[in-house]
Amino acid sequence: MRAIGGIWRWRHNPLRRGTDLVEAWVALSALLLILLVAPVVGSVVGALAQGALQQSVRAQHASRHGVTATVVRRATGSPLDVDPETANGREARTRVVAAWTAPDGTARRGTVLAGLRTPHPGDRFAIWTDGHGRPVARPLDPATATTHAVLAGLGAALFSAGAVEGGRRLVVWHMVRRRYARWDRAWERAGPDWGRTGAGS
Repeated sequence: MRAIGGIWRWRHNPLRRGTDLVEAWVALSALLLILLVAPVVGSVVGALAQGALQQSVRAQHASRHGVTATVVRRATGSPLDVDPETANGREARTRVVAAWTAPDGTARRGTVLAGLRTPHPGDRFAIWTDGHGRPVARPLDPATATTHAVLAGLGAALFSAGAVEGGRRLVVWHMVRRRYARWDRAWERAGPDWGRTGAGS
C-alpha cells in the first residue's frame, strides 16, 4: 500500500525527482510480484512435489511388504531405541531377535526393532520387508507425503517473495547510491562559493 501511496504522492509533486517515481514504481511492481507470482510458484512446486512424493509412496508400497515376526529373544545391547519412522518420532521400540517368513516364502531371522516394551519369546509384531525378506523402513504414507509437498510449496512461495523483496532492496540501494553520488558532485561544484552570497566577493 505504501508503494501505491508513493506513486500517488509523487505524481504531481513539484519536489518530485525522477528517482522518487521510479522507486515507487519498483515498490509497486515488487508488491504485485509477491502477491501474484509467489503463490503461483508455490502452487507449481507443491504440485510437482506432490506428484513425485505420491509416486514414491506407490513405489514403496509396491516394493515393501508388511509381515508378522515372532520374538525369539531380546537382543543384547541397548534395550530401547527411538524409532524415527513413527509419526511423532518418540515411540520407544525394543531390539529383539525375531523370525519371520519373507514374501517369497523363505524363513528369515535377524535383529529388528519391535514395538513392544517388554517383549517375550513368542510375542508377535509387524515389520516391513523387501521382496527378499530383508527388514526395511516402513513406507511413506500418503498423508505425510502431502504434508511434505505442502511444506515444499510454502517454502518455494516464501523464497520467491524473499527473492523479489531482495531484488527491490538492491535496486533501491543502487538508486540511493547514485543519488548520493550526484549530491556529492553538486556539493563539490557549489563548495567554493558556499556562504559567500551577499558578501560582495
